[in-house]
Amino acid sequence: MKDEMRTIHIFDTTLRDGEQSPGCTMNLQDKLLVVEHLESLRVDVIEAGFAAASAGDFESVKKIAATAKHAAVASLCRALPKDIDCAWEALRDAVHPRIHTFLATSPIHIEFKLKKTPDAVYEQAVKMVAYARNLCEDVEFSLEDASRSERPFIYRMVDGVIAAGARTINIPDTVGYAVPEEYAKLIADIRANVDMRDARLSVHCHNDLGLAVANSLAAIKAGADQVECTLNGIGERAGNAALEEVVMALATRREAFGVQTNIDTSRIYAASRCIVQVTGSRIQANKAIVGENAFAHESGIHQHGMLANPLTYEIMTPESVGVPKNKMVLGKHSGRHAFEARLKDLGFNFSAEQIQELFAKFKGLADRKKTVSDADLEALARDVQRPVVERIKLKTFNVLASNAVTPMSTVRLMVDGKELEQAATGDGPINASLNAINRILHCKDVTLETFNISAATGGTDALGEVDVSVRKGKRLVRGHGSSTDIIEASILAYLHALNTLMDHS
Repeated sequence: MKDEMRTIHIFDTTLRDGEQSPGCTMNLQDKLLVVEHLESLRVDVIEAGFAAASAGDFESVKKIAATAKHAAVASLCRALPKDIDCAWEALRDAVHPRIHTFLATSPIHIEFKLKKTPDAVYEQAVKMVAYARNLCEDVEFSLEDASRSERPFIYRMVDGVIAAGARTINIPDTVGYAVPEEYAKLIADIRANVDMRDARLSVHCHNDLGLAVANSLAAIKAGADQVECTLNGIGERAGNAALEEVVMALATRREAFGVQTNIDTSRIYAASRCIVQVTGSRIQANKAIVGENAFAHESGIHQHGMLANPLTYEIMTPESVGVPKNKMVLGKHSGRHAFEARLKDLGFNFSAEQIQELFAKFKGLADRKKTVSDADLEALARDVQRPVVERIKLKTFNVLASNAVTPMSTVRLMVDGKELEQAATGDGPINASLNAINRILHCKDVTLETFNISAATGGTDALGEVDVSVRKGKRLVRGHGSSTDIIEASILAYLHALNTLMDHS
């Protein structure tokens, strides 16, 4: 009888390692939205965060643990009793809780970071895994910087923590140092030299050399059971192994790998777009699987082949990853049913009240544009999907700008129900408008840290999107605005950020 195909478990760490990427911080509402998409993808494990890092992280992990209905929920923690206790307290309401603890094992980390002996590191790891196992049945242990650790010590550590109760052993390439052949050899050597009992062997690869996905796939062929990855490959430094690339490589080349996953690949595109929406971190057009050009063909030779048979230049279909193929054109005469159907195709789920609000915005945009694209809808939906209490609202703005005079903007706002107006000059019309807002609100301690403009679609009538990050003291928040007028989009993004600051102050 033919052996049953091995299933690779997908451990998503977008909400923990991914959020550590500069500029990708998410609030609780953002994280819960991501959880909804991860559950629809059917990931096996959601790493919700580092509960002991802060009170805010603890509450996020606790809420995610109580929200997830199917996936296991993990919290990372140092191999210390107080961190493990905090993780368990945050996870105890999860349907499938997992404590994920770690300790560095490479000589450089042991000497310079931990300042311990290898024997002391081993004893701490075994003791803390046993401590965690007394709280939670599912314990994962990570050997931080494993790819630069010495083989005999790795074998000793893996054997010890499995004996102490760890059910998953993670072998991270923490600094992205490994190359596929040697990383696969590491996984194979662990299999050959350690009795894994029933414990799973996991890999967690960083992309510093652009090899995170390649290393993960090599590790799977060598016997890894679980891959730790993030949507769009976000993460510290150069990022992590991209979930969509790992999963689609396994699905498209099943005969080469001989494994399967539990992932619903048709939900990949919607989940990817969600990450773009909540982080403001855009992906390059030529990004594999989910990039704008992933299924685009411009070359005449390619187009000719595609017309004859799509398989000539496409190894997977857009539909297989959930890229919408509905050609129905939405415009000012489109009805609500077609509008709702398109939103669902794009992976959005809204309440009846939100649909009503969004449909009104859609109609307003359709009056200004001949047709409304999917990207336009995503931009509109993003504003409705991430609401804040609008204590500050834009009434009007009036800009005077040319290459012959200093730009000036007059802005009128509603602030807690009171109408206020100020004028200011600036280096350009956008800068002048934000200066006028700062005058109205007396924003002397608020700093605009980042400002990014993009067009949701092509053409002169494109819906412009602006993403900003604003700092007040130690707090950094993001704001988003969209409009066919880029000055208005900039003002709306800035006000969104300021409202967020006020909403959570």
